[in-house]
Amino acid sequence: MNQSTHPAGIEKQSSILATNKVIRNTYILLSMTLLFSAATAGISMTLNLPHPGFIITLVGYFGLLFLTTKFRDSALGLVFVFALTGFMGLTLGPIINMYLGLPNGTELVMNALGATAITFVGLSFYALSSRKDFSFLGGFIMVGVIVAFLAGIGAYFLEMQGLSLIVSAMFVILMSAMILWQTSQIINGGETNYIMATVTLYIAIYNLFTSLLHLMGVLNDD
Repeated sequence: MNQSTHPAGIEKQSSILATNKVIRNTYILLSMTLLFSAATAGISMTLNLPHPGFIITLVGYFGLLFLTTKFRDSALGLVFVFALTGFMGLTLGPIINMYLGLPNGTELVMNALGATAITFVGLSFYALSSRKDFSFLGGFIMVGVIVAFLAGIGAYFLEMQGLSLIVSAMFVILMSAMILWQTSQIINGGETNYIMATVTLYIAIYNLFTSLLHLMGVLNDD
């Protein structure tokens, strides 16, 4: 019997088509949200808007993330994805402006942006081409993010520069692992919702960029 007409063969083919659809939709939506986020960051930079502050950023981020997750299976999910990424772009603008004011600021921002792009493309290509299962990283990422987040709060309120550097280094490692993990989840059927896949990858890229920017900014400080 021809494998394509065998139930198992049909099921496998359907699974591959579904996975490819999720991958395609995820990267299309991710590209759109990154462009939208860049646009809102550009507006924030042009208007020289102040940073909303740590508390407002956290409330806005977690609130919009909750709404995106809640409506992930409806058209409203797309609305909240753009609301979330647009909001994060607005918070990014003042940060970039601050770094642009440093010596060699433009080069610093471009280096961080380039390193982020290379890391994301490289890790995504490796996960897609190797098709390895990186689901084992899930627990490590979850625990690591909680520890790094709490340490980051401590570094912010206690104004501990050394600890903030350690937190940034941790986030570079954790976000790199998250890119591998999420891409693997899509390939192996662990994530079938392209909205949630997009949000996870966007968060990884955002945190990777800001963490690299912080580390490079300190290294650039004479």
